[in-house]
Amino acid sequence: MFQPISASGRPWRRRIIKLALAGAVGWSHSHNWLPSLRLTRNENGDYEDILYRGKMIAQLQKPDLLRGMFAGGELYIIGSGPSVATAKLDTVRPHSSILLNGACSLIGESIKQPLAIAIEDERFVWRHFDLLERKVAPGTIVLLSPGVIRALCEIRPGWITKMQIILVDDVRKPYGRRRRSAAELRVMPNVILNKSAGAGFSQDPAIGVFQGGSVVVSALQFGSYCQPSMIGLIGIDISNASQPRFYEEQGQVAFSGIQRSQARIIQHVEVAKQACLKQGTGLRSYSPTSPLNEIL
Repeated sequence: MFQPISASGRPWRRRIIKLALAGAVGWSHSHNWLPSLRLTRNENGDYEDILYRGKMIAQLQKPDLLRGMFAGGELYIIGSGPSVATAKLDTVRPHSSILLNGACSLIGESIKQPLAIAIEDERFVWRHFDLLERKVAPGTIVLLSPGVIRALCEIRPGWITKMQIILVDDVRKPYGRRRRSAAELRVMPNVILNKSAGAGFSQDPAIGVFQGGSVVVSALQFGSYCQPSMIGLIGIDISNASQPRFYEEQGQVAFSGIQRSQARIIQHVEVAKQACLKQGTGLRSYSPTSPLNEIL
């Protein structure tokens, strides 16, 4: 479904809804699901069904599905940085990689069978749904935020019904609930905060994950939940995010706020590193240009 896209990367209608809710204290994130998306819970409090405009679209899966499908050993999180074009991906085994956004273009080529695809920014969906439709096979595990689920329901609900969907819920700003304070987060089980409460890590993605300026932060929390021996970061370049992603051409580069969020991303990865080491999972960056190399 075509909708005029604003400079922000969202359709103008969605941009207006986001701006209208910006002043709703504690609830500004509700633009991600309003007015038409509803996620139901079962008697145990687990997310269950996706409803759009009152119609049942699909069921939500638990993160345990991801852990069960993981091939074991090393897990790779693969982003869309320019360095992917020169990365050696031939050693990445089936069901051992989480592909972020446009890295799904690697499916069927360098990556035969990913463990999952992760998307949390709806702007990618509005720009590149055709890529998802071409590359992501039915039955694939997809890690999606409420905003992405709602955008996909707007664009092509038939696509989402064919996937195995795990919710990427923001533990700070959860679906259907008010934004949580640092004090509330500190007493939650399986939640780790740094001293400033500016960054955190969730040991159980079923209760939500900390979003931190890039989908790689969320993917790290899902990856850690699979308890691999090591997590390798490929194509998480950050410092050259203004250059074309490996699947983009010069002159067709979509706006990226990753460079602006660099300090925030690094903070979250530092917390993730400590959490991973505590459970025996190593963390390594394979990007020659990434500022993450200084902390990993």
